[in-house]
Amino acid sequence: MRLRTLPLGLAGLALLHAGPAATWLPRVRRRLPGLAGVGHPGHVAITFDDGPHPGSTPRFLDELARLRCHATFFVLGELLERHQPLGRRIVAEGHELAVHGWRHGNALLAPPGRVAAELGRAADLVEQVAGVRPAWYRPPYGALSLEALVAARLRGLRPVLWTDWGRDWEETATPDSVLATVTAGLRGGATVLLHDSDHVSVPGSWRPALDALPALVGHCRLMGLWVGPLRDHGVAGATHISGESSDIGLPFYRRIQTPISTPAGNGAAR
Repeated sequence: MRLRTLPLGLAGLALLHAGPAATWLPRVRRRLPGLAGVGHPGHVAITFDDGPHPGSTPRFLDELARLRCHATFFVLGELLERHQPLGRRIVAEGHELAVHGWRHGNALLAPPGRVAAELGRAADLVEQVAGVRPAWYRPPYGALSLEALVAARLRGLRPVLWTDWGRDWEETATPDSVLATVTAGLRGGATVLLHDSDHVSVPGSWRPALDALPALVGHCRLMGLWVGPLRDHGVAGATHISGESSDIGLPFYRRIQTPISTPAGNGAAR
C-alpha cells in the first residue's frame, strides 16, 4: 500500500511530537478539529476507551441498549484477545470497534518499531472479531507520535482524539463530576471520551462513567442533538481506507432527512 498524504501539516506534526499533553490541550484541538473528532453540529459521538473488560463493559452495553443509542469502543488488543466473545457482542449490538493499541503504552516513550507493530496487530484482531476493517485509532494518553501517525495511515485508520471528557479515571470522580466535566463546554459536533474499564486506572473508576451515562445522553437529547458512534459523526476530513473522500456521515444525514427510519430514542428527544 502506498503512503498517502498525511492529514496534518508540519506544524501539526511538531505539536504531536511536543509531548503527550500537547494533543489534548484545548487550544491545539481547536486548531486541529478533525483530529479532535469534531463532527456534524447536530450530533454527539460517545466513545469509550480501555476495554473490553468482562467486569464492566457488559454493564455499559446493557445501559446503552436501555438508552437505545450506540457508541464507539476503542479497545486494547491484549484485552480483546482474551475476551473475543465480548468484542463480538459489542458489534452484534450495533456498536463500533476501534483501535486503542495493543497495550496501554505511551507511543512517545516506545522504542522504534513497537508502536507500528502493535498497532497493526491490534487492527488485525479488531478486523477478525468485528468482521470489518476498523476505521479509527486513538492512542493511549492522546500521545500520537509520528510513527503511530504513519502506521495508522498505512492501515487505513483515522487518528481521532476527543473534544470533551469526563475525567472519570480519577479517584475522586463521581457521576455528578463526570457529567459536569463533560457538559461544561459540550456542543454539537463533540466527541466525548469516557472509559468502560479500569484496566489502567483506579479500581472501579468505570462506575461514575456508567452512572453518568443516562444523564449525559439525556442532556444531549434535550439540546436537540443526536447521540451515536463515530461512524455516524461526519468527522471533518474523514477518508475511506481507499483514500477517497468519505461519506462516513451519510447514514446520520439520512436519518435526519427520514427520521421514521431511526430507532426510537437514538436521537434527539421529540
